[in-house]
Amino acid sequence: MKMNSRERVLAALRREEPDRVPWCELAVDRALAQKLMGWEQVPSQSIASAVTNPYTIEESKAIASRLGLDNLSYILRAPTYAHMGEGIEGRGFPVEGMIKTEADLEMVKLPDPHQDELYADSERFVQNKEDYAAAFVTRIGMFQTILGLGMQNFSLALYDNRRLVETLLDLYFDWMEIVAERICQIGFDFFITTDDFAFKSGMLFSPQIFRELMVPRYKKVLKKITIPWVLHSDGNIMKVVDILVDLGVAGIHPNEKGAMDIRAMKRTYGKRVCLLGNVDLNILGTGTPEEVEREVYELIRDVAPGGGYILTSGNSLASYLKPECVLAMSQAAKKYGSYPINLS
Repeated sequence: MKMNSRERVLAALRREEPDRVPWCELAVDRALAQKLMGWEQVPSQSIASAVTNPYTIEESKAIASRLGLDNLSYILRAPTYAHMGEGIEGRGFPVEGMIKTEADLEMVKLPDPHQDELYADSERFVQNKEDYAAAFVTRIGMFQTILGLGMQNFSLALYDNRRLVETLLDLYFDWMEIVAERICQIGFDFFITTDDFAFKSGMLFSPQIFRELMVPRYKKVLKKITIPWVLHSDGNIMKVVDILVDLGVAGIHPNEKGAMDIRAMKRTYGKRVCLLGNVDLNILGTGTPEEVEREVYELIRDVAPGGGYILTSGNSLASYLKPECVLAMSQAAKKYGSYPINLS
């Protein structure tokens, strides 16, 4: 039975087989979208540092239609108090946290989560999304805390000033508790939190710290989330996957290549969680369309059978990716993604 995009994505998040493998992305950098769409080339903010949505609903649908995406992403994040640097094609990255002591917490000013104005644009977005799956993309608060303190200061504070860490965590998580409830009422289809907390070699902190500091705060916010939620974290998060499953995570993204084995994840967790990922950004950025097609083919062949799989890039569609490789990903998803999967 043919499904629309929303039905397709929600079926995959329920770990079912839809009519074909959905293709979703957390975000598309405007610099890449300009190339793909033939839009005027103007300086643009990197999605990585965005706190508000970078596209109108019409622009979002145009990009999704061009690529064959099954979702539209709406971004709303609380601000991060870190100095930002600029990388390739304007891609932002944190350089140094601004918060060193309790006195610096006075600079943390989050938008009033009770004000209707904060949600007006997201309401228009959802009302006009048509049959796409609308993803709300945010950060619950862990990553802002790490970036705001800076990695070194955060690590030291875990041992000699945990109160500072917990106070900042509570500022963000308490804000998100209110925002999450309102967002679910608006009508988004799924909720994505981009909380990076791992290197390729392993987590930024121990599983014990995750259980002590993060799990109780996650539970508080998750009580307000009534739609499927997806966790994005780069790096190797294997030591806390069981905890995430117990918390009720619907999907894990991106199962970063070189850090996690998405095929092993499928074997171990495929009946309990949807897997999203993980077309290699190196291939999308420096490879050929033929290499991209092979990558997509192998992922669908190995991870899609049985359902519970959503094709995505290994992070998001960054500004430095080759347009011809992104289009090759689109074509390969259509070519190989129909269920039942019979690839050899």
